Amino acid sequence: MTQNIEDLTPEDSADVEAKRDWVRGHYEPQAQHKYETVDGKLALLDAILENGWVSAEDTLKLQCLGITFGDALAQHLGLTWVAVQDEYGRDPALRLDGTSVLVFPLTAISKRIERGEAVDVFDLFNAACSTIQDTAQHSA
Repeated sequence: MTQNIEDLTPEDSADVEAKRDWVRGHYEPQAQHKYETVDGKLALLDAILENGWVSAEDTLKLQCLGITFGDALAQHLGLTWVAVQDEYGRDPALRLDGTSVLVFPLTAISKRIERGEAVDVFDLFNAACSTIQDTAQHSA
């Protein structure tokens, strides 16, 4: 399986930004600055899920949540958005600079919701951070 990893194209960036905007738009305009913090991103994801504003059938909206989840990971761990192309298609991913570590947050929430699992955004975030940090240490 060959993976090509490259910077986001303008089209990739526009798609990621549109997904980010959908989530950010759940804040009132005067409160959208809260999206700028990791806690603000996670609290918003938690509110969207807890209030049932997205169903398991809303794949695109669930992927929007994944982008915001990825934004929180990127902000907390210093990850960079990239595009990964393989035989299955092209997806946004996060790369830990200076390593081969790739993270695919787009479906981190959706695959759990679609399986009928309850998602605790804060637990998922903490577990992902721990896994990424452990992987980075072992790949160095």
